[in-house]
Amino acid sequence: MKPVLTFPAALLLKAQGIRIAFFDVDGVLTDGGLHFSEQGETLKRFNTLDGHGLKLLQRAGIVPVVITGRDSLALRNRLQALGVVHAHFGTENKGPAAVQTLQELGLNWSQAAAMGDDWPDLAVMRQCAFACAPANAHAEVKAHADHVTTEHGGHGAARAFCDLLLVASGRYAGLLEDAAR
Repeated sequence: MKPVLTFPAALLLKAQGIRIAFFDVDGVLTDGGLHFSEQGETLKRFNTLDGHGLKLLQRAGIVPVVITGRDSLALRNRLQALGVVHAHFGTENKGPAAVQTLQELGLNWSQAAAMGDDWPDLAVMRQCAFACAPANAHAEVKAHADHVTTEHGGHGAARAFCDLLLVASGRYAGLLEDAAR
């Protein structure tokens, strides 16, 4: 099965060698909207395409890491279902959390990519070798991104980021072939 996704060669070159990918949640893995139940519980909507992208990264040897300013049972359950083991919750200052994870895994910024949508994500995005933003990201974040997806956060933007990293790693075609069997 021949892949139909293509990316500019310069973009793929910039994204080569990535072994860890940092993700924000609100506005990246969700649409950024906050829904509250009558009991005050925060409800989140996740896109299954994004979730499958995180699983594919893991199969390709790229570690997905979530760093988010919020915490919720819904998010923890979703990440557990996806097998995401590296996550920092309730973290407004995201840079130190990223450094801690890099150190734990024996990786460095030149092997890191990040996807964020708002100012708190810039501390990580600006250090990474490759930075991405969803179409609905804040203008300042888009200005620091190497790539801006056509998809919005919570609507496939994270999957588009994952697909790009998979193509750059040379693993996309093989994973697609495995899925088509």
